[in-house]
Amino acid sequence: MTRRALLRGAVVAAAAGSVGFAGGRFTAPPSAVPAWTAADMPSQAGRRAVVTGGNGYPQDDRSGLGYHEALGLARAGADVTIASRHQGRGEEAVRRIRAAAPGARVRFETLDLTDLASITAFVARMEDAGDRLDLLINNAGVQGRLQREETPEGLERVFATNARGPFVLSARLRPLLQRGSAPRIVWTSSSRVGEIDFDDLQKVRSYDYGRAYDDTKLGALLMAFECQRRSTAGGWGITSIAAHPGVCRTSIVLDGPGLDTPEGFRFQYLPFMWQDAAVGALPALYAATSPMATGGAYYGPRDVQGLRGSPTYAPVPEAARDPDLARRYWETMEDLAGLSFS
Repeated sequence: MTRRALLRGAVVAAAAGSVGFAGGRFTAPPSAVPAWTAADMPSQAGRRAVVTGGNGYPQDDRSGLGYHEALGLARAGADVTIASRHQGRGEEAVRRIRAAAPGARVRFETLDLTDLASITAFVARMEDAGDRLDLLINNAGVQGRLQREETPEGLERVFATNARGPFVLSARLRPLLQRGSAPRIVWTSSSRVGEIDFDDLQKVRSYDYGRAYDDTKLGALLMAFECQRRSTAGGWGITSIAAHPGVCRTSIVLDGPGLDTPEGFRFQYLPFMWQDAAVGALPALYAATSPMATGGAYYGPRDVQGLRGSPTYAPVPEAARDPDLARRYWETMEDLAGLSFS
């Protein structure tokens, strides 16, 4: 297999499209994003942030995107909460961040995005700890395993973690965000997206681990853009932005389909495809902190067809530009969660 073919298979099969909103419609970006690193991040002192899934501290040759997002925000002075299912790993991530950034304001809270009761309890603790929230990075996500898995509530595992969970958490945190200072929500998508089949969102009839992941990453884009539309129309004052990391050396393949898969082959034998997660975190950090980042925009790496490099505007897949599809997906999330975000 040629390098060109591998790269083509790893990115979205869509031409570079319009980015951002004007009057509810997608428009081209006003200019390219200048080269940007974590050193360019403005001070986040006084800002309160939540990063979901931020427990992926460095191990061997890989680390988690959320860990580097939390570390970058803490270094810039933010008060950061890492929220994940794994208490031991989360507490170790906090310890390492404090060691890397003395004086960092960072803590761990348990959160299982597949469990509505866990989300409700987490939000209650956030409300007890403070009266506002300035930033939510919906980073946590999983890839599908070879066989379909269900949560205790009976939802397909990838959909529950990557789609319904971030939606419910964002909805529950909306009152705190509206009391924040210039509040933002960052939704994590991917350089590869799928399609939305409303007749089989749970992949009951036809399960494929790649499709399960790709479809939820299109869902993340739809939710990000619809959230910005509704915030603008409803006067919420919340800026909603999407970002993707390119292709990074994290544990998502090992914890998902495993090494005996095409993704696992590339992970083991094609190291040139995988950038460090600290670099992959930059598009989300840019979306979360840059005064130049705009609501309804989509950011990703600038080099090698969006696989690696510093942040810039990312191509928006055609399906993600469909407001009717986004509205239907949003309303479906509300029905599944039994809540009204708006």
